[in-house]
Amino acid sequence: MTTPRSDLTDRAAAERAKADRAAHELRPTGVAPAPGERPRAQAPISRKVVVGTIRFMDVVIAVSSGVAAYYFYVVGRPDARVDPYITAFAIHTLLLINIFQFSRMYQFEGLRQFFQQVGRVFLAWTSVFGLMIVLAFLAKVSDQYSRFWLVIWFSFGLFGLVLFRVILRFAFRKWRREGRLQQRVVIVGGGEHGRFLLNALRNDPEADAEVLGIFDDRGPRRVPDDIDGYQKLGSISDLLVFARTNRIDLIVVALPLVAEKRMLEILQRLWVLPVDIRLSPQTTSIRFAPQAYSYLGNVPCLKVFDKPLTDWDSIAKAVEDRVLASLILLFIAPLLITIAIAIKLDSRGPVIFRQQRRGFNNQLFELYKFRTLRHELRDDNAAKLVTKNDNRVTRVGAFLRKSSLDELPQFFNVLKGDMSVVGPRPHAMMAKAGEQLYEEVVTGYFARHRVKPGLTGWAQINGWRGETDTAEKLMRRLEFDLYYIENWSLWLDLKILLLTPFALSSTKNAY
Repeated sequence: MTTPRSDLTDRAAAERAKADRAAHELRPTGVAPAPGERPRAQAPISRKVVVGTIRFMDVVIAVSSGVAAYYFYVVGRPDARVDPYITAFAIHTLLLINIFQFSRMYQFEGLRQFFQQVGRVFLAWTSVFGLMIVLAFLAKVSDQYSRFWLVIWFSFGLFGLVLFRVILRFAFRKWRREGRLQQRVVIVGGGEHGRFLLNALRNDPEADAEVLGIFDDRGPRRVPDDIDGYQKLGSISDLLVFARTNRIDLIVVALPLVAEKRMLEILQRLWVLPVDIRLSPQTTSIRFAPQAYSYLGNVPCLKVFDKPLTDWDSIAKAVEDRVLASLILLFIAPLLITIAIAIKLDSRGPVIFRQQRRGFNNQLFELYKFRTLRHELRDDNAAKLVTKNDNRVTRVGAFLRKSSLDELPQFFNVLKGDMSVVGPRPHAMMAKAGEQLYEEVVTGYFARHRVKPGLTGWAQINGWRGETDTAEKLMRRLEFDLYYIENWSLWLDLKILLLTPFALSSTKNAY
């Protein structure tokens, strides 16, 4: 979705940027939260991933139990033929997928109810075999199958499916204790609309939401510190800080839809966060099409922004990163050793340069690079960008920077989980365009941190690598970074990876 815009004055925008900069001054990873701050909760369990995994495991258990029964009883018999049994497995799988779905076995709330699940498993599993027997009778092929094999398959499969539900029961209990089954919700707006939303969530047992608190820019005269038993935690700037140190799954803006200017101003500040953002339209008489709503339990909300890379996409991205980083590091190990030796022979100092950078959700991490500057002239915060003919750059360093080989150690950052192979490049903390810090130049700059930073990205293959010393260059980079975030796919990552060598062949802006 495009960035919301408003008619705010330049002065107001400058004040907002100043407040946001203060909100994004984070402590390094690993430092304990300040007194009164909640420790960051574990990542939530994706309901889509859980349900999809259970579906897959049900099929695996069903087919493997049938194959086990086949090898246990049928194999070795003189009249055994494999073709009918392969047909039986295929028909059984199709029936199982549809009957299990029809039996509502994959509704997330129902998955938590163990005894109800076991009952549904028994009925659905029995129905599958009953239909198979009827089909075999009608097709006059029942004599091609061993009845005892069918009984063994039924028994093995039922035992496996029930045992799997027992394991799920313990898993759900563990996730519930850890708070990973609830959506952690923050409400923006403590007025009448906020109270209405709080009451709706409190009275909806299916919402399964933990309201962390309420944020509102208005003072205590208009919005009290305690709102129907929930604490007002601060202003929108405070929410930006809160989101960096606490797990938030959903932000719901509870304001009247007629407050357009105020709502757009709030959304313009919140959209940089890697969370789902919704509007609560409950108190309005306007009714939207059903597909316009997303639901928090039975509470309708209007979708505004979605967190990028969720559910299966996040798993696909994580697998892609780990597999590619591992394979590439194995392949380039001799090159890494050669570069390390060259750096040591060329100048004094460590081989690896470590620097604090901002990563996912604007949190700090330690980035690895091959050292390219003279150690005594190093700039730990990159307050001064490297420029053409910079006397701080070593002879080996000049080659490494032009070829981008100095970035290779960042594959270890990928393995650690701080970075991705493909994503927006992590900028130095004190990097400036002209005389201004990057976040001062572009409103919404921190939106590029809604995903992990990468070694290469959409901006880099489109010619925007190297020095970013002007506002125009920075805005163009941000434009490409946001396009990548909003249009991510495995195919786009593959395209970027294939085009990266060609982009590196151009040394323009690489000093």
